[in-house]
This record gives sequence, structure tokens and C-alpha cells, in this order.
Amino acid sequence: MGVFDSGVGGLTVLAALRDALPGVPLHYIADSANAPYGERSREFITERSLALTQHLRDRGAALVVVACNTATAAAAEALRRQHPDLPIVGIEPGIKPAAAASRNGRVGVLATTATVNSARFQALIERHAAGAQITAVACSGVVKHIEEGDLDSPALRELVARYCAPLKQAGVDTALLGCTHYPFIRALWQAELGPGVQLLQIEEAVALQAARLWPALLRTSAPAPIRLASTGDAAVLERLGREGLGWEGFALERCTV
Repeated sequence: MGVFDSGVGGLTVLAALRDALPGVPLHYIADSANAPYGERSREFITERSLALTQHLRDRGAALVVVACNTATAAAAEALRRQHPDLPIVGIEPGIKPAAAASRNGRVGVLATTATVNSARFQALIERHAAGAQITAVACSGVVKHIEEGDLDSPALRELVARYCAPLKQAGVDTALLGCTHYPFIRALWQAELGPGVQLLQIEEAVALQAARLWPALLRTSAPAPIRLASTGDAAVLERLGREGLGWEGFALERCTV
């Protein structure tokens, strides 16, 4: 199974996939040389997504997970047109479950600029908000800190406080982490929003969808190998794999796609 993200954030999805399908080999690419995608153009994100998907397919991927909200919003349709015979699972903010979970009908979404401004995201709100008031905040700069391995600096805390302020002002009781990088600093979001706000993320739902599409004949119970690759500096990818997820023995490589 091939998985890609703009950087290290998709490791949160990879962990959920590992839990759901322990016997499936996983090949993950962090496009860290081009991160963050949230400040890039739709055309650039689509071009990178097509290149990464083709690379994973060339390496034997039977299914590809786009472990990036921004890339899903920008490129999912193009990927499915380019690879009509390849199962592709995307990730996007779970507006529907958040609206259902909210007690007061006020939901916050913390996401990248590209995700918040995408037509796909606006369509999600129109289809699934179910009358809930949605406060979406574009969190520019947060991914850059996480990509650099900074998970708790004063500068990052200042950004978190700034982006949580509109959600607190709106009185939300439910907030979506609309970028796969953001769970790495879940404690910062929660501390700023307070214990009365429930935080939701969508990695487990993506893993369940991938498991549903993965052919049963390719499943085993034996632990399968994990390969992590980066188009940039792999040091943070390796550290988060070991320290953040507790993995050992994975293959680490540089990807030149």
C-alpha cells in the first residue's frame, strides 16, 4: 500500500493503517522538499500528487492513500482520472461527524490555507454541515514548524493561540484537526481551546476505508515491513517514526521523484 503526504504529517495516517492492516507492507513518501503544500498553488499540488502516485505505483502499490487534506482537496479528482483502475483513498475534514458530535451546533475547523480555500472543502460544508455554524481557520505556518521537528516552541504556541482565538470567540464545542500534521501537537490545540472543546481527527476513518478496499487475498497476520522515504531531509521523519510512533526496524530512504 502506497501512502504520501506533503511531509511528516501523514505518519498519523500511516499509524492508523498499520493498526488496521498489520500484515500489509506500507511504503510512505514524505514530500518534505516541497512542504508545506498549504501555501502552494493547486496546479503545483496536483503535479506533485500525480508524480508521487505514479512513483508509488511503479514500486508496486496496489492502493494509494493520499494522507494529506490539502492534496486530497486539490488533486483527488485528477488522480482518479489518471489512474481509473487504482483504488485511491483521500482524506478530508470530517464535517459530517463533527456536526453530529457538536452539542451546540458550533464547529471549528483548523486546516491549511489551501484546504480552507478549496472548492472541495466548501462543498463539504454545503453537503454535510446540517445546519451547524462552521468556523474555518487557515493556519499558515504551523506545518512548517512541525516539519522542522518543532512541536512545542514559544513561536509555535503563539501561532496556535492566534488560530484558536476565532474558534473560542465563536463558542465552538467541537473542533476538527483538518491537517494530518496537526495531531502531532494535539496537546497544544487542546490546551488552548480548553477541556470543554472536543477535538476530532479522521485518520481511523481513512484506515477503515483503505481496509475495506484492500483485497482480502493480500492480507496476512504477520507483521509486514514499513518503508519511509523523503524527498528532503529525512531526519525529522525518522525521529517521529521512532519517538512519535514507537516504531523500530523500518527502512528509511531518500526519494528523488
